[in-house]
Amino acid sequence: MFRKKPLRINSYLGYGTNTRIRATGRALEDENLNFDGNTGTLKTLWNIFKQFESDEIPDIEVALTFSNKPPIITVTDAEGYYHFDKEFQENLNPDESEWISYIISFYRKQKKQIINNNVFKGEMLIPKQSAAYGVISDIDDTILHTGVASFFKWRVIANTFFKNFDKRLPLEGTVDFYKKLRFGKSTKEVNPIFYVSNSPWNLYDYLTAFLHKHAFPKGPILLRDFRTPFDKTPKPKAPHKYSEILNLLALYPNLKFILIGDSGEKDAHIYTEIATDHPDRILAIYLRSVNHKRKERRILKIINSFTIVPILLVHSSDEAEQHARAKGYIN
Repeated sequence: MFRKKPLRINSYLGYGTNTRIRATGRALEDENLNFDGNTGTLKTLWNIFKQFESDEIPDIEVALTFSNKPPIITVTDAEGYYHFDKEFQENLNPDESEWISYIISFYRKQKKQIINNNVFKGEMLIPKQSAAYGVISDIDDTILHTGVASFFKWRVIANTFFKNFDKRLPLEGTVDFYKKLRFGKSTKEVNPIFYVSNSPWNLYDYLTAFLHKHAFPKGPILLRDFRTPFDKTPKPKAPHKYSEILNLLALYPNLKFILIGDSGEKDAHIYTEIATDHPDRILAIYLRSVNHKRKERRILKIINSFTIVPILLVHSSDEAEQHARAKGYIN
């Protein structure tokens, strides 16, 4: 049934409510990748290459199991990804923990049993009832300098493929600002943070290592499928960020959000469209300047004509922090 090479399941941080879960991951042959610090250029290039060249395990059953509950089963798609989106009758989180654990494993349907030597751990975010708001943040050029506005995106390639995560620094002030947003006005508030990026799932381990090293608040990272010129699967009808934000708004109907992005690509268009359609759900929009004059002029035209919710083009985290403090979102 299995190939001789060891298998693994990458379980990406999921999210949900007391009665609904969303969990994504990927079944792969284990390449034993290591993103530890002090990795040289060639090793980094090799790690990134192996993530894009990874040997996925399609059409195989995987089981997700919470403690003392029967497993739920799904099948990986043609690229090895699994997606759980399931509602439950019972309360999955009776002790109201912010993070709940589960195991994900390969499964033998005929024998109705988990394959015990292929069991992996996963976690899921369940926002607390005390949360005052949620934060949805882009990654590239919002908290991590990537170069999405560069000519032919050459800086994206150079920064991602030739620099290990420990050689890259977060943009000024972002870690401190995000920690303040997480705690809000008091230490009792624990506001959930979701990271939404157009980067492919292949970079999940790399981005997770970067966020962890620099002590960004822990939160699900929602990436997209990596499409090649030969990909025959239907293209998504809506932009990735747009769809993911709408999913979060629908899943947490009583939670308002702060949206954070940059001026380099389409964040301004996506965020203002969402705020127009859901004006009572968006508290503020912060767009980090990528220091590109033509793009900045275009963004300012959008900002100057938009009055539905506060929207700022900021050149530093301190500018966004001052606004958030004046609005009462942080101390």
